[in-house]
Amino acid sequence: MYKADVIIVGAGPVGCVLAQKFSSELNLSCLIIEKRGHIAGNCYDEKNKKGVLYHKYGPHYLRFKNKKTYKYLSNFTEWIPGDYIVKSFVEKKLYPFPINLDTLESFFNTKFKTKKDAINFINRKKINIKNPKNSEEFILSKLGYEIYEKFYKNYTIKQWGIHPKKLSKSIAGRVPIRFNRNPYYVNEKFKFTPKNGFTKMFEKMLNNKNIKLNLNTDFFKIRNKIKYNKCLIYTGTPDKFFNYKYKKLNWRSLKFKFKIFKKKFVQKSVQYNYPNNFKFTRKVEIKHVTKQKSSFTVISKEYPDSKGDPYYPIINDQNLNKFNKYKKLIDEVENQNIFFEGRLAQYKYFNTDEVIERALNLFNILKKKYK
Repeated sequence: MYKADVIIVGAGPVGCVLAQKFSSELNLSCLIIEKRGHIAGNCYDEKNKKGVLYHKYGPHYLRFKNKKTYKYLSNFTEWIPGDYIVKSFVEKKLYPFPINLDTLESFFNTKFKTKKDAINFINRKKINIKNPKNSEEFILSKLGYEIYEKFYKNYTIKQWGIHPKKLSKSIAGRVPIRFNRNPYYVNEKFKFTPKNGFTKMFEKMLNNKNIKLNLNTDFFKIRNKIKYNKCLIYTGTPDKFFNYKYKKLNWRSLKFKFKIFKKKFVQKSVQYNYPNNFKFTRKVEIKHVTKQKSSFTVISKEYPDSKGDPYYPIINDQNLNKFNKYKKLIDEVENQNIFFEGRLAQYKYFNTDEVIERALNLFNILKKKYK
């Protein structure tokens, strides 16, 4: 039998945070079951053979909407500033992305004296759609056809394998549109990255005698041997947990190709997007963020795929209707002290800080129950 006060399925951010809180604050025994050979989920980073730290599953740009989350994580890491600057490669030229005043001036070959001039210019470009129903309509209603065609349309098709008109407007709406010269990828002013990497931060969370970690262990092969005294936290996909009762939810996956260069840097910023060229969506040189001192660097190319580990929920009406059916089952199993949390479990795109904040909120609810 696999026994503990708290069984946690998944050693990603949610699992690590909850194990740390249950073990340290309530002195409960925790068993984490993880199918991969490492902790930290998709935040996992490691050093390659040249000693360069890289993100194995794509870049993680940590930002904070809530200072409480930042203060909590500060118990397990020191910080360095998160310099997340992204460029988009369009017609053989690199443009700032998300769209800002510099992007608009360069793309349309014009100068704006004031912010209001830029807004008036775009108002003449954008399409009058009062209630956008999908990602295509959302961008057309904000920026017009030219920007949509060059910066959004083909990138979305590559990333999701679906035309933007078949995707929720929330997907396009995640990316800010600016009428200032802010060059950073995220809007939040509070943006940092763990000084020694994400994996080291999560390792410190799990440094507690009450926590046992089973790596390379498939929950679904041992679920009949599991016994929990208090609760089970599940961070995987709901369709698999319920044996695909309402059929599979659709996910987008990624494949990565890494290349080492004997150079301090190859790119001028951490990320280059390629909406219209090549099969990959972006090239990432995470060393711009980690600030490592090395004569080597590593570039990753991302190739979206319909097969592989689930990364991004494909948000459209069909999938949301399906998930809503699973959500009723999720609510029902709470009576058995089984709780679903995280991007996979909730079938929703969360940033890393949001996932950690949700885990802390769930703990505060369960703390009252199990104290």
